[in-house]
Amino acid sequence: MGSGKRSLTTVTMALACACACACAVLAASGPAYASPTPTPTSTRTTSPDLTLPPTSTPTSVSNKELEAVRTKLDTLYHSAAVATDAYNAAEEKVKEQSAQIVGLAREIVKGQERLDDLKDLAGAAARAQYRSGGLTPEAQLWLSEDPQEFLDGAGRVRQGEHATEGLLAEMTRTQQDLEQYAKDASAQWTKLESNREAKDEAKKKVKQQIAAAEKLESQLEAAEKARLAKLEEEAAYQAQTTWLNSGVTLGSGETSAQGKKAVAYATAQIGKAYEWGAEGPKTYDCSGLTSQAWASAGDGIPRTSQEQWKQLTRVDIKDMRPGDLIIYFDDASHVAMYIGDGAMVHAPRPGRTVTIAGAGSMPILGVVRPDA
Repeated sequence: MGSGKRSLTTVTMALACACACACAVLAASGPAYASPTPTPTSTRTTSPDLTLPPTSTPTSVSNKELEAVRTKLDTLYHSAAVATDAYNAAEEKVKEQSAQIVGLAREIVKGQERLDDLKDLAGAAARAQYRSGGLTPEAQLWLSEDPQEFLDGAGRVRQGEHATEGLLAEMTRTQQDLEQYAKDASAQWTKLESNREAKDEAKKKVKQQIAAAEKLESQLEAAEKARLAKLEEEAAYQAQTTWLNSGVTLGSGETSAQGKKAVAYATAQIGKAYEWGAEGPKTYDCSGLTSQAWASAGDGIPRTSQEQWKQLTRVDIKDMRPGDLIIYFDDASHVAMYIGDGAMVHAPRPGRTVTIAGAGSMPILGVVRPDA
C-alpha cells in the first residue's frame, strides 16, 4: 500500500483496547515487551527486582507500580526470547552433527568391509605367488615343454604383479580413509557434546526467566492482571501509532505464490499457544512459526530468528510484502510475518497465543524475504 494509506481496518482483529482509540486493533495482544519507540533498542541484561514494592498490596497497586511490573516482565521475557534462540540454534547444531556422525559411521563400516575384501584378495595373490615360486624364470623356461606357454604365463605373472601393487595401494588408501573418518567422527562428537551442553544451559536460562516472570505476575490479583494487560495494549498501540506517523512507507508490491501459502499457514495457527522451542503443530515459538510457515510453502529457511536475519535477503520496509519476515530488537531475538496493511502475525511470548498485531508494535531491526 502507498505511504498515504494508513487504514488497518482490512485486518480482522478480535481485540479490545481500553483507551479512547479503540480502533487501534493492531496493537492488541502484542507481546509484553512491546516498546513505544520504533527504532532498535539495546539488549537488556540487568536482573530486575522480582517483587512488587513492599508497601503495596495486590489491591492497592498503582498504575505507576503496574508500569514498573510491565517493564520487569518486558526484561524477563526478552531474556527468555534470547535464551530460546540460543536453545534452538544449539538444537539445530545437535541434529546436524548427529546426522554427520551417523553418516561417518556408515562410511567407516563400508570402508572396513572394503578393506577386509582387499586383504582377502591380497592374501590370495600372495599364496598364488608362493605356489609358483622356488625356480628362476630361466629354469622354468628350460624345463617347460612349451616355451610359448611359459612366455604367456610370464606375461600373466607380470600382470598379476601389477595388479597386486594396485591392490596394496588401494588397501593403503582405504586404511587412510578409515583413519580420517574416525578423526572426523571424533571431532563431530566433541562438537556434539559441546552443543548439548550449550542447549542444556540455554534451556535452564529460559526456564529461569519464565519462572521469574510467572512469579511476578502471580503476585497480582485478577483485576491488576487485567489492568496490566491494558497497559500492554496501550504501549503496543502507542508504538504502532508512532511508527505509522513516522513517515514510514508501507510496501504495495504483490506477494509471491509461496508468500501467500506461508501467510495462509501462519494465520491458520492463530489461537495456538506459544511454547519455547516448539515448531508445531500444536504450539510454536516465534521462529518456529515462521520457519514452519515457509516450509509449508516449499521453501526451507533457518530455524532461528537470528539466523533468519543473517542468512535471508534483506529488503526495505517500503518494499515489504505479505510473507516477508520482520525481525525485531537489535539482537534479532523476535520475528513475525508481515500480512499486509501494517499488520503482522506472530507467536508473542509464554502465556500468549499466536495472534495478529501491529507491525510497528515492537522496535523493528529490519525485514527479510525468504523467496527473494
